[in-house]
Amino acid sequence: MPIIDSPLVLVTADRSLTGLHYSHSAGEKYLTAVSLGAGCTPLVLPALVDEIDLDDLLRRVDGVLITGGYSNIEPHHYGQQPASDKDERDAERDRTNLALIPQVIDAGVPFLGICRGLQELNVALGGSLHQLVHEVGGMQDHREDKSASVDGQYGLSHRVSLQAGGILSGLQDEQNPMVNSVHGQGIDRLANGLRIEAIADDGLVEAVSVTDAQQFAVAVQWHPEWQVQNNSFYLSIFKAFGDACRVQAGKL
Repeated sequence: MPIIDSPLVLVTADRSLTGLHYSHSAGEKYLTAVSLGAGCTPLVLPALVDEIDLDDLLRRVDGVLITGGYSNIEPHHYGQQPASDKDERDAERDRTNLALIPQVIDAGVPFLGICRGLQELNVALGGSLHQLVHEVGGMQDHREDKSASVDGQYGLSHRVSLQAGGILSGLQDEQNPMVNSVHGQGIDRLANGLRIEAIADDGLVEAVSVTDAQQFAVAVQWHPEWQVQNNSFYLSIFKAFGDACRVQAGKL
């Protein structure tokens, strides 16, 4: 059933070539998670930073979801050269989201970052990334098995340790929940202004929050949008985000 007068949440888009023309799109799993998990209304934000007044837009909405994506951030944004020539890139998404994130924080608008969204948050605030986590000494291979079914790829993969006193640790009693793992990159140098919320067994940062945020401002490396209603931990993240959006909208 549609939610009447629910908070409005921007959902960031990828830019890709469809036939002869570029299109801007956001995965259905993110849109339905905003609706069913957070109880909000999703609005897709195209990667058109030069054509959109982001400050004006942020005054009109109640939350922002920074989605995952199949592309990786161009490494020049964090002072590195490409480690692989096979990565998919999305320069316009980079430009849009790296400009958007500091403005979201300054505006005090609640946001949730997922996978690439966590990496974008870290880079936007001055941090860096491991381009190939599985080639870093001591790190596990966090990539999915691309030969598996989609349920297998997004199935529970490993535990994370929620950090005491953090936002995520307060959402449930289980402090070492299982999560999925669908990424090849991850946080290397943590940006100033971010607090670690969860780590994997190999020490990779799996979730962060913005220390001085006025509202809910969390990003995770896993994909809690996947079948959000069937996983109590994933659902608790979206509910907390939705509640913050309702506070922002003056409806809670």
